[in-house]
Amino acid sequence: MFAKIHHRLEIISRWAVWVGGAALMAAAFMVTVDVLARKFIGVTMSGSDEYSGYVFSATTTWAYSYCLLHRSNVRIDAFYSLLPKPVAACLDVVGCILLFYYMSIMTYYAGISFGNSWQSNSVSITTLGTPQWIPQLFWFAGLLLFLITLIFVTLYAVVALLQHNWKLVAKIVGVPSMADVIVEETQGHDVVLATSDTLDRT
Repeated sequence: MFAKIHHRLEIISRWAVWVGGAALMAAAFMVTVDVLARKFIGVTMSGSDEYSGYVFSATTTWAYSYCLLHRSNVRIDAFYSLLPKPVAACLDVVGCILLFYYMSIMTYYAGISFGNSWQSNSVSITTLGTPQWIPQLFWFAGLLLFLITLIFVTLYAVVALLQHNWKLVAKIVGVPSMADVIVEETQGHDVVLATSDTLDRT
């Protein structure tokens, strides 16, 4: 059951990343057109910088879930790689719990900020007067998706830890090995990893 939910969340997060990437490309195109128009014909598109800022802040949160599920977050693992597997698994779970604590607070206040902007109909202090609840809605949605994903991943890792399945804990929330990174980047196509077994046979 956990594996199926993990797979479904991975699909959702992948779509979120694609949508966010498309939004970033659209924002980059808008800024490029604005710069070129200002340079060559002396016309500016009002608000391109404002909208690109909204897009960047929102799409960043939409990538959090994908980053978590693929263990792409940056971690210092010089000492971590020397630890016994049970100790490393415990630290991985503790890290997830601490991250959940932090993100629950952040998501809570993001929801409050969105709710206040919605109720008071706050607008930006620019010529566009953009209703602040619109970009905050997308920002809050990304944080909420990440929090839901983080809750599941933490529960999944805790269950695996209680079962003493150190390998599964590492696969869910551990620091990926170099072999994992190679397979992830190449999607496993026509890749033969050099392991101790293959080296012994050569």
